[in-house]
Amino acid sequence: MSVYTKVTESELGGWLKAYPVGTLVELKGIAAGIENTNYFVTTTHGRYVLTLFERLPAKDLPFYLGLMAHLARQGIPCPSPLADRSNRLLSELNGKPAALVTRLPGAVVAQPAAAHCAEVGAVLANMHLAGQSYAGDLENPRGPRWWRETAAQVAPLLDEQRRRLLEAELAFQSRHRLQSLPRGPVHADLFRDNVLFEANRIGGVVDFYFAGVDAWLFDVAVTLNDWCVHADGEIDRPRAAALLGAYGAVRPFTAVERGAWPVMLRAASLRFWLSRLYDFHLPRPGELVHAHDPEHFRRILELRIRDEHDPPWVDGERC
Repeated sequence: MSVYTKVTESELGGWLKAYPVGTLVELKGIAAGIENTNYFVTTTHGRYVLTLFERLPAKDLPFYLGLMAHLARQGIPCPSPLADRSNRLLSELNGKPAALVTRLPGAVVAQPAAAHCAEVGAVLANMHLAGQSYAGDLENPRGPRWWRETAAQVAPLLDEQRRRLLEAELAFQSRHRLQSLPRGPVHADLFRDNVLFEANRIGGVVDFYFAGVDAWLFDVAVTLNDWCVHADGEIDRPRAAALLGAYGAVRPFTAVERGAWPVMLRAASLRFWLSRLYDFHLPRPGELVHAHDPEHFRRILELRIRDEHDPPWVDGERC
């Protein structure tokens, strides 16, 4: 989440007249992430988040907003998109598609303990189960097809060692991507900065704009690679046991998922190494833009390759 398109209080005040949210009190840009323009919006009726979609295809936006609305109705603590007076969840502001969603309580936990990871594992499993009944369909936009396309753009910018690692992992994943895994809508970006905690309970899961339909196990791997690692990328096994155990208590893992677990840990590492390489080497101009260091996920990928035959079990028994 960043600010690429500026919105003034006057512009927003006029736009908000189409919504039953009262009048504008405060507008503040959000300086985190890299994809969309985001603002905190406070009105006389409540607190919201305004998102202007910078790069996402317009045809895909109803999937994201519909998924959030569906999950919120199912009791998942995620933002609920607001409909305007014409009953539309998606509008336009300053030439960009825009949406207004509820702002959830809580704060990011930068240094999670095992108890936090258990909460995240349980909410992720409940999200997967709740998403089964969602009618929308969108292939994971940051899946294997995107990996190949992005790799072709960044590979010429890498040194030989990193280029060889990238090519080798793409070849490995092309041989192992399993379509037989249980699938459904996935968040696909459930990092620490996308979960808000109130004390030791989750107040909100946010930023569904990388969501799509994919293997649920991929979503678990993405989550573990951020929540359950030390600064050097090594897996923290007590935290991994907490996350995986809590997830499995809600939705038990299948035998096929157990076999695919090492591959999914590597796939999740590759996906975020690629996205960070792209944002680092091919940045867009923008105000309050924050790009992440790609080296972090390069190290994580190398560690997952090294530990392929000794990953934490997906049922938490050998973490």
